[in-house]
Amino acid sequence: MADIQGKSVAFLATDGVEQVELTDPWKAVEEAGGSPALISLEDGVVQGFNHLDKADTFSVDRTAGEADAAEYDALVLPGGVANPDALRTDPDAVAFVRAFFDQGKPVAAICHAPWTLIDAEAVRGRTLTSWPSLQTDLRNAGATWVDEEVHVDQGLVTSRRPDDLPAFCAKLVEEIAEGVHEGQRSGARA
Repeated sequence: MADIQGKSVAFLATDGVEQVELTDPWKAVEEAGGSPALISLEDGVVQGFNHLDKADTFSVDRTAGEADAAEYDALVLPGGVANPDALRTDPDAVAFVRAFFDQGKPVAAICHAPWTLIDAEAVRGRTLTSWPSLQTDLRNAGATWVDEEVHVDQGLVTSRRPDDLPAFCAKLVEEIAEGVHEGQRSGARA
């Protein structure tokens, strides 16, 4: 696994996050030497879910309104259905996501998380994967959708589902180790 010692990684999530899509990448970042931080819509805790069942809660480090993308080396967007649906309607969360693309930093999104990327105007002209039900939304926003375990497009790492987590985690750590991607910065807005 790549070494990301000293790198700070923002995880943007809110209530309804698919727990394993938060905890497995978090663990991968820590094991590679990185420092994860949980960014959310409000202070307090985020309620994780195991599909439709409540699971653990996770302490929020900062709100999206307080967080500055310049302080982080990369962004991870876990899925779940309710989580990205709430994030994409929050102007602070959308601006936070967009800032990573504007700065050319690696972004990793799994499952339903690319919904937030659509609202951050970060998918036009990009190739990515997601939970299959998002493919029409992504295509309508100008993306090319592929059915792959993990896909990397200029620092944007995407995967379809929890079963893809081993490949997703390996690639997100690899992209974080590589750092800024100029192609990420030049991504067209939707």
